[in-house]
Amino acid sequence: MKAHEHKPTVALIVPYAPAVPLFRRPLLQELAGRGFTSLVYAPDWTEALEKALEQERGVRALHYPLKRTSISPLADLKTLLSLAVSLAHSQPHLVLTFQPKPNVYGIIAAAMAGVPRRFAVVEGLGFAFTPGEESLKKRVVRAVLKVLYRLSFSLAHKVFFLNPDDLNEFVSQGLVRKEKAVLLGGIGVPLEEWPPAPPHLEPVTFTLIARLLREKGVREFAEAARRIKGNYPEVRFLLIGPLDTNPGAIRESEVRSWVEEGLLEWVPWTEDVRPYLRQTSVYVLPSSYREGVPRSTQEAMAMARPVITTDAPGCRETVVPGVNGFLVPPRDAQALAEAMERFIHEPDLIVRMGQESRRLAEERFDAWKVNERFLKELGIE
Repeated sequence: MKAHEHKPTVALIVPYAPAVPLFRRPLLQELAGRGFTSLVYAPDWTEALEKALEQERGVRALHYPLKRTSISPLADLKTLLSLAVSLAHSQPHLVLTFQPKPNVYGIIAAAMAGVPRRFAVVEGLGFAFTPGEESLKKRVVRAVLKVLYRLSFSLAHKVFFLNPDDLNEFVSQGLVRKEKAVLLGGIGVPLEEWPPAPPHLEPVTFTLIARLLREKGVREFAEAARRIKGNYPEVRFLLIGPLDTNPGAIRESEVRSWVEEGLLEWVPWTEDVRPYLRQTSVYVLPSSYREGVPRSTQEAMAMARPVITTDAPGCRETVVPGVNGFLVPPRDAQALAEAMERFIHEPDLIVRMGQESRRLAEERFDAWKVNERFLKELGIE
């Protein structure tokens, strides 16, 4: 497909509008630069977000109904039919979906609407596939998702994965055919917007940026802070992220109890995490979640911050152990505290490993390089 042929249109279907300017802007700019119009479907556009998005050349915001955490068949049918009608009306040349429900209902709706090219991006497997606590709801959601993925991905032309673990799991379970599965790697960050910052050595500060979910390792972060603070009361811990409605959400009362205990500082919301990353010595993501490749870690690496994260799918793609940080087992607060203590005892590691993080970000997570390959895989030259 060439950009000059009939001014083609790309429809992006996402589950969460506020993430669009944060995560999709470089891709939208690349598409506009090649003469494409982008229709961005999301369920929760605000007037301010729409205005901000539509300042970008060749981009329009469109609404569709979606309940992200609902398991109501009626609500999901409403999502499917609404997307099918809208796509039949807008007639894009290509549909690109992100996250579980858009990957299922967006691809099926695109096939119903006769969209000629259909692509899905799996950015981590999420709650249903995360190891650990099992519940009836979790087992039901996983079983239903598998059926829906098989149907949806049979209708997709390619399915992109951010890490090899997720790709291999989907192929081995028969959720997607091997010839359709493409390993993309992290979506990357615009490195010029995340310049390296000088090392932050005093006080040593550990920062976690995440939605407040059990699976993100928030409790392990708080417990590691408790262990470190007992011996090193001057060390600082920053927790940056909003409360959530997912099944694994941590209650506000628990977070506030950590603050009152003096373990950590909590920033529930910020439009720009860069000032906090400048105050950070080491970035920490103790996730047990099936991450794609965590965007927050890529941002911290771009700003030359060492990383402690878990040896879990997606997370492990961001650390070369002993080079730019350390990997620890998921759900292990003691191992996390021991890794933190290495940086407290050896502050030179903050400097050296931070430089290596920036080098790896330039090598692996440059959004412009990632998007160039991505568009080629989509057939956009």
